[in-house]
Amino acid sequence: MKLNMGCGNNKVPGFINVDAAPQCSPDLVVDLEKTPWPWKNDSAEAVLFNHSLEHMGADPRVFKSMMQELYRICRNGAEVTIKVPHPRHDDFINDPTHVRAITPDLLCLLSKRANDVWTANGAANTPLAIYWGVDFEVKRARFQLDPRYQDSFDRKEITLAQLNEMLRDRNNVAKEIDIVLTVVKRDSIERHPGGCANISA
Repeated sequence: MKLNMGCGNNKVPGFINVDAAPQCSPDLVVDLEKTPWPWKNDSAEAVLFNHSLEHMGADPRVFKSMMQELYRICRNGAEVTIKVPHPRHDDFINDPTHVRAITPDLLCLLSKRANDVWTANGAANTPLAIYWGVDFEVKRARFQLDPRYQDSFDRKEITLAQLNEMLRDRNNVAKEIDIVLTVVKRDSIERHPGGCANISA
């Protein structure tokens, strides 16, 4: 089973398109902020949140329940693709329905491997994977640049090092973030070293 969560009018062929609003004619009308979700344990092989997750889970308790449900319904090795506006871009800031900033660093808190490293090192990172009983590895995280910066980078007017510094220090450099998570439900699954291992305490 493949689920396109919070699909709106962006239906994806081959996926069950899910939304809380019947006006967009989803395959299933489901309010994802209300749990439990109507799917069986280990039933999803792929889940997509395409510019939808940032609209949900303003209450940390609701976000926790959503992540626990996502973990429950996904099978071992399932991929969760999350596309969101960068929280320091005007696209995110100017929309009052954007209630939850989603970043690779946030999602790394849901990795038991990263939690174990932080715990062993006495780091202050909150081990949410352990607290919440979930385990997601960040397989890939890519930033889509705002056209102004993409053009400058393509023309080699700014270097990769300069761009990375700008991403840390400025607003409106990255427009979107594309994150892929792998669901871990047994120790034998491949662990992707990814961004979680590089988070400093």
